[in-house]
Amino acid sequence: MSSRALVTRRTHRTRLALLTTGVASISLLATACGGTGGGTSTTPKEFSYLSVTENTTVKNALTSLSKGACKPAQEALPLKVETVPQASLDQKLQLLAGQDALPVQFAAGNAPALTQQLENSGKVADLEGELTKLGVFDQLEPAAVSTIKALYGGKMDVLPYEYNIEGIFYNKKVFEVHGIKAPGTWAELRDAAAKLEAEGIQPFSASGQQGWPLTRLISGYLHRSLGPDALQKVADGKAKLTDPAYVKAAQEVADLGKKGYFGKGVGSIDYDTAMNQFLSGKAAMFYMGSWALANIADGKQNKVGAENVGFLPFPAVAGGKGSVDQYPSNVGLGIALSEKSFDKNTGAWVSCIAKNYGSTALKDHGAISGFKVNTEVKDANEVTTQVRDTISSSKQNVLWFEALFSTKATTVSQTNAAGLVSGSLSPQQFMQTVQDALAAK
Repeated sequence: MSSRALVTRRTHRTRLALLTTGVASISLLATACGGTGGGTSTTPKEFSYLSVTENTTVKNALTSLSKGACKPAQEALPLKVETVPQASLDQKLQLLAGQDALPVQFAAGNAPALTQQLENSGKVADLEGELTKLGVFDQLEPAAVSTIKALYGGKMDVLPYEYNIEGIFYNKKVFEVHGIKAPGTWAELRDAAAKLEAEGIQPFSASGQQGWPLTRLISGYLHRSLGPDALQKVADGKAKLTDPAYVKAAQEVADLGKKGYFGKGVGSIDYDTAMNQFLSGKAAMFYMGSWALANIADGKQNKVGAENVGFLPFPAVAGGKGSVDQYPSNVGLGIALSEKSFDKNTGAWVSCIAKNYGSTALKDHGAISGFKVNTEVKDANEVTTQVRDTISSSKQNVLWFEALFSTKATTVSQTNAAGLVSGSLSPQQFMQTVQDALAAK
């Protein structure tokens, strides 16, 4: 599986930035789109695809398909890829939408709200309807469809070129040497961290600079303690982040930071550094998504050995309403298609992608998608098999902390997460700050 090395750490950093960074100006987009609808249907001359410079996985997989299984679609409608820096994606989408010039296929905006605005303006194809007409809707994993609809107001606005679940990767060798069993409860997780810290081993690696790896811990605790609808209740106005049970979740995560379990200077640690800390054996645990499997399988990055990496769900909270088999999930770099250019040739491409992308992405790039894998692909290691089996058997998934937040609240949450674990912000202050940003949307 040397091909897994092709997926760079930069790619994964960008992938998560796309999932979590809310920088889009929705009001600007609304002005640009002006409710003009999808425009006059046009016949595209290319299978144009707008992606981000930092992410190469989808582009490379589509290129492979264009030379193989999707060659007939390629001959009728040649693939053409354009990239922009991730930080410029939303601005580019707004500009193209305002000009009624969106490409056939494009990376969704940094926050679901941006894509929903495009959909409301008639710019985005109804993918559930289109795939059903093409007879390939059953090529999508049900869990991925469920996650997309949870993110996009019940609509199938994007294709799941990636599908990820999240949990805690841990160093099995370190756990074994120090007599620690994989924790199944929050109390056991804290005990394991305390033992590791006492024996001079950093318990957790996390990027405070990114922020979301820390806020994911808050939502994990909320889902286990209050149930899978904990954050939906906040979005619906039935609960507030400042309610005592919600503040307690922030307190639990803050306590981990207070005890030094994230190491020194967590606020300055970026994504790549956090990944390296775990893969080099400097930290025993790493909360992350299944996109990290490509890094884990890459011998150049992973110095502890893939055979020494385990995966466990976010632990149970005593007396909580949630279940450990409810995994946080996302669809990575969601890809939308333009409504007005979805014609027969576009449909041929989409049909071929639905049938073949899952196998190609897994075999060539070590990436798990939301498409079914229709050919046998040997996994690189045991932990990859474990995660794939978990995804296939998953019955109920939950979203991450900021998934239902406004773009402003998303930014506020992630930029203040490091302050929560460093002690410069109290749990009450942190949750109040984010709640205020939600109220201001």
